[in-house]
Amino acid sequence: MLSVSSADVFYGDLQVLWDVSFEVNEGEVVALIGANGAGKTTTLKTISGLVRPRKGAITFNGMDLTSIPAHKVIELGVVHVPEGRRLFPEMSVRENLIMGSLASGPKSHRAENIEMVYGMYPRLKERHKQLAGTLSGGEQQMLAIGRGLMAMPKLIMFDEPSLGLAPILVHDIFNTIETIKREGVTILIVEQNVKHTLHLADRAYVLENGRVVLSGTGKDLLENEHVKSAYLGI
Repeated sequence: MLSVSSADVFYGDLQVLWDVSFEVNEGEVVALIGANGAGKTTTLKTISGLVRPRKGAITFNGMDLTSIPAHKVIELGVVHVPEGRRLFPEMSVRENLIMGSLASGPKSHRAENIEMVYGMYPRLKERHKQLAGTLSGGEQQMLAIGRGLMAMPKLIMFDEPSLGLAPILVHDIFNTIETIKREGVTILIVEQNVKHTLHLADRAYVLENGRVVLSGTGKDLLENEHVKSAYLGI
């Protein structure tokens, strides 16, 4: 479904990704793991059209994404739930959800998708008139995920969905991601909770200093000695 091939990415004169290649097949959960500054967020931004590669190719269902503006990438079904939630804080819960359904396809299914999100997260329904900026951290993450689902993604990319959340909420977020997978949505996830992520992932890639250094099934990487020592503290 998604192919990233030999991508080099720069911020100005500073190169942050070197020859990055990986694939995500339809229906999979694929994880990108690595330390802070490894290039994981930049990789997601490059796929979603917020950053352009200087070299390499990115295709989604055979279509070249490197020349398509970000709003058109969303219309193709590639949805990015960013690190830090990036909600509209002065807008209500419901208004934030509506912002996720501006493309013609999702717009025509807006009402039913809002009810789907409210069914997944009853707390959002209870707070549908509340300003997003006044929600708790966990509620904001629920809203960010809900807004992403409103776009009816074929591929949804999560950037640190459990960041800053209490352990019980982390468990809830991963349960949500498992539910999304069961609904047939393909998932690419960046997450610091490496153990939980590798248990969830069908396959994973390890990014270090802007380069892919390891890949394999989630199970295999859980047993990899480098992964154990560098990311699992074993």
